[in-house]
Amino acid sequence: MASWSWKLGLAGLAVVAATAYAVAQMPPGHGAMHGGPDTQGATPQTNHDGSMHDRMMKMMQGHPGGMGQHGMMGMSGGMAGQPAMPGQDAFGAIQEVVQMLEADPKTDWSKVNIAALREHLIDMNEVTLHANATERPLDNGLEVVVTGDGRTLQAIKRMVPAHVSELVKLGWDAKTEEMPNGVKLTVTTSDVKQVAKLKALGFMGIMVQGAHHQMHHLMMAKGEHVH
Repeated sequence: MASWSWKLGLAGLAVVAATAYAVAQMPPGHGAMHGGPDTQGATPQTNHDGSMHDRMMKMMQGHPGGMGQHGMMGMSGGMAGQPAMPGQDAFGAIQEVVQMLEADPKTDWSKVNIAALREHLIDMNEVTLHANATERPLDNGLEVVVTGDGRTLQAIKRMVPAHVSELVKLGWDAKTEEMPNGVKLTVTTSDVKQVAKLKALGFMGIMVQGAHHQMHHLMMAKGEHVH
């Protein structure tokens, strides 16, 4: 008898679980279609089936193998969204500018020059990662000899002299001197505190000074400004 009672109890649990699952699949207002009361807009009523359904759903959500948050995300096929990073910095910069141009109804596509922007981004990559920078501290600032070969040398001669005007806007005295294998950049100031800052920044810290880079890229893509 004990064995039969255990089997009957297990069968009863299976029936309850199946019933709860069936209720969960019913669309709103399904009861009205079968002669039951239409509960749309009415105050929910607690009954035996509803209470059992609620308990079953809570158990499924809380159980490690149930349908918790992670399980639901997996079934939805990507509720977390799509990857945001383009995978390559220059690609992402060009993508951002193109999207801005497409969103601007005033864009003159006859002047747009994405190829020029790409070349500039290559220059930035060469100067940042491949140029040799020998720094010499001065009493009033810093002197940097920037050298390289091939494509890196071309990038140095385009980027470093062009950056001087931005440094001057910041209140520093800046100048460049062209060399056979690169450029010598000298940045000085009469402000003692600024001297310490220049020495701490070094070559690349000085090169990133100013907030013109992003706007410069957009202007270049529009064909309005190139250096």
